[in-house]
Amino acid sequence: MAATSSSRLFFLALSLLACFPFCNCHCSVSNKNAEGGMMKGMFVFGSSLVDNGNNNFLPNSLARADYLPYGIDFPLGPSGRFTNGRNVIDLLGGHLKLPSLIPAFSDPKTRGSKIVHGVNYASGASGILDDTGSLAGHVINLNQQIRNFEEITLPELETQLGCRSPQSLPNYLFVVGTGGNDYSFNYFLRSSNQNVSLEIFTANLTASLSRQLKKLHSLGARKFVVMSINPLGCSPVVRMNRPTHNGCVQNMNRAAHLFNSHLKSLVDVIRAEMPGSSLVFVNSYKIIRDIIKNPISKGFKDSSTTCCEVASISEGGNGILCKRGGEVCANRSSHVFFDGLHPTEAVNVQIATKAYVSSLKTEVYPTNIARMTKSKI
Repeated sequence: MAATSSSRLFFLALSLLACFPFCNCHCSVSNKNAEGGMMKGMFVFGSSLVDNGNNNFLPNSLARADYLPYGIDFPLGPSGRFTNGRNVIDLLGGHLKLPSLIPAFSDPKTRGSKIVHGVNYASGASGILDDTGSLAGHVINLNQQIRNFEEITLPELETQLGCRSPQSLPNYLFVVGTGGNDYSFNYFLRSSNQNVSLEIFTANLTASLSRQLKKLHSLGARKFVVMSINPLGCSPVVRMNRPTHNGCVQNMNRAAHLFNSHLKSLVDVIRAEMPGSSLVFVNSYKIIRDIIKNPISKGFKDSSTTCCEVASISEGGNGILCKRGGEVCANRSSHVFFDGLHPTEAVNVQIATKAYVSSLKTEVYPTNIARMTKSKI
């Protein structure tokens, strides 16, 4: 009798061990976070507009914002965010009621339990194309960002949650904000692009992004937010010493507008190719352009100059980044641009708020983030 009981216990133990690698016996993921929000967390990919400090840890990167006056209004001070305070990702995290800021992948401390609510892979000066950003030294292109997610974070996340990725990842938001640098630091700068039309370059660029989104979907991602390119031709660095129309450089804005049109169309096309997915296109181009056209009505006073002191090219700078320890405007909330390219926290607040709750399809398409995150997949 004792032998029979022992045998039963032995086979029961074997069956449990066999089950462990494949079952969801102790899955700790939920469709709500500890604060009651509908998403467990966010995984973020892109460039400086959504970078939370990855370039701080890259040797020989020229695209860094880990010094004052960057972060002058951020609780943690200079953190690598390319603005005076919070960026769009921080603000979206607040709307989603995430319990903490999304950590930067390159930070050695972003391991273990710190990845449970998401990771930010974005890298300032990077792009969709692998060679975009090479002028800024060491940056992490979008393909490498996705590999970092797949090869390093994903196995660790499965261990932390006790879930396979197809079970856990539908409870996370995947935000992709990139593309502007592929024009500013690639198409318009490289002589090799002289014989490539803007239309062909843009078609190839969005085709690349489509493949990258499908790769994330194949890994388990289901809820996506894709950010438009901002009005490149309206930024102070582009307007410098160039002819403008209504205050902006038209060929740069035409490129951004063309990419955004392709991206919005991609949202409709790719959904059928990614079963179970939901996507939101956030038109930050229109949101910022509306502010620039009528700044006073939107609560702004200065839509053309930088808030921080920027080193010009003749001074050894690049016309984009703030001078280390340089002067900064007193009323940051009245400025559209903090440095030569990046918006202030006040603009980021408007983008994040509209992304989350706007009912205008010209600003969010086909719906807003709040509605998408509440929908069942």
